[in-house]
Amino acid sequence: MTEEIVAGRNAVFEALVSKRPINKIYIKTGLQGGSIGKIVAAAQGFAVPVEYVQAEKLERLAPGMQHQGIVALASPISFSSLEDVLKRAATRKEMPFLLLLDELQDPQNVGALIRSADAAGVHGVLLPRRRSCPLNMVVAKVSAGAVHYVPVVQIGNIVQTLRGLKEQGFWVVGADMEGESLYFDADLDRPVVLVIGAEGKGLGRLVKENCDILVRIPMQGGVNSLNASAAGAILLYEIVRQRMNKVVT
Repeated sequence: MTEEIVAGRNAVFEALVSKRPINKIYIKTGLQGGSIGKIVAAAQGFAVPVEYVQAEKLERLAPGMQHQGIVALASPISFSSLEDVLKRAATRKEMPFLLLLDELQDPQNVGALIRSADAAGVHGVLLPRRRSCPLNMVVAKVSAGAVHYVPVVQIGNIVQTLRGLKEQGFWVVGADMEGESLYFDADLDRPVVLVIGAEGKGLGRLVKENCDILVRIPMQGGVNSLNASAAGAILLYEIVRQRMNKVVT
């Protein structure tokens, strides 16, 4: 699985305005104004990174194509809508279970978390458009194909999304070292959106303030934290355990 090349000014602009998932746009150094300016403005509006490069790189990316000085890398992964994800859970008569990744940058972590989410029965993984790792071929490979089974949703403002989900009855659970103990205090057998923070900095301040509960994983060793994918897998399966325990009892 590789990223698809979109070459040419009209093709790149149409890909943007149709909201096709675009990971990055490359523009020949020195080009500006006119249709290029319109494309750059659209890319900024959709939080798509733009890089100015020499013509040789464009030729390598799009050999033999009439690229007109601009090439885009389109995601190999299709996105779902949040509405479709919630309908999917309702159709299955299952308690909704979502995972939101708060500005994670490492494709290894994102791919591993999508794989764990699929295994845990998560109905959808939510990724913000801004300051998140693009869904590229590295993510797809690390996920071991899970990106084709668990829906991935691109969202705008994280806080607004969380508030909207809370209005629909979701319990927002944030992973944080200052939270309550995962194994003694947290009742997670309810409609849940689990929020995992970015590598190194954790949850954003406003995101944390909009969580209903913060949970931490008890640490016994000399290292006081786990990476995002390991912590996320543990948290996901604690939710699974609690739900299965309620069914059994």
